[in-house]
Amino acid sequence: MERISPPLTGQERETLRAFLDYHRATLALKCEGLTDEQLRLASMPPSTLSLLGLVRHMAEVERHWFRRVVNGEELPHRWSDTHDFQAAYDASGSSRAEAFTAWEEEVAHARRIEAAAPSLDVTAYVPSWKEEASLRLVMLHLIHEYARHNGHADFLREALDGATGA
Repeated sequence: MERISPPLTGQERETLRAFLDYHRATLALKCEGLTDEQLRLASMPPSTLSLLGLVRHMAEVERHWFRRVVNGEELPHRWSDTHDFQAAYDASGSSRAEAFTAWEEEVAHARRIEAAAPSLDVTAYVPSWKEEASLRLVMLHLIHEYARHNGHADFLREALDGATGA
């Protein structure tokens, strides 16, 4: 995945789209060049957080916000029968191919759904909040989610091989 810096000027939607793609690419870069075993390596007990777990979690987040919320699709979680977002973090039996395929599929769906929306003002009901939220808020929420987890990815990658920056 190529990482392109977001524009310094531009329209709101273009800027949100670019920042979201920038953070998606950052997560992919943090995982680049690592083996499945390295990607599954947990940070430190008792945490089970790993780079592969982050990729799986972000696939679940993309699926939830764009497909379930914005698009109104009734879909199960990929890795949980009980709607547990935390289940995706357990990557102990996962591989790069499995996790990245799922993530890339969900990102492709998210891009399609966002591009088809007539404006950022489109709203959808968020069951957990019991309120409507705009596509704008969903995109901002995803940017926030990626930024937070990319910070975790920074530490995980540095612990693996000393690599810093992205």
